[in-house]
Amino acid sequence: QVHVVESGGGLVQAGGSLRLSCAASGTIFSVNTMNWYRQVPGKQRELVAGITRSGITNYADSVKGRFTIAKDNAKNTVYLQMNSLKPEDTAVYYCNANVIGYNYWGQGTQVTVSS
Repeated sequence: QVHVVESGGGLVQAGGSLRLSCAASGTIFSVNTMNWYRQVPGKQRELVAGITRSGITNYADSVKGRFTIAKDNAKNTVYLQMNSLKPEDTAVYYCNANVIGYNYWGQGTQVTVSS
């Protein structure tokens, strides 16, 4: 079993930056990818960025060039550096640990970008 906890959300003005952290614990060796998703009320949860065990990253088109996902294996932590934030980035951001056959989710952290 894997347990993930997000932190780092908050309120920021458009054009600003935030860094989200996701600390993972448990059977880390079983995790294939770590991902960041986001969700706004009334819409489906969408994938923002992901990083594989080998460090391969992928991003949603809407955040390419602005967001960077990275991991610190020694700390079992994944980060999402968000720059040039826009009001449309406002959402609850969730950390996800993908294991074959199962997904583990954090409780989410609110990111609000004011115009």
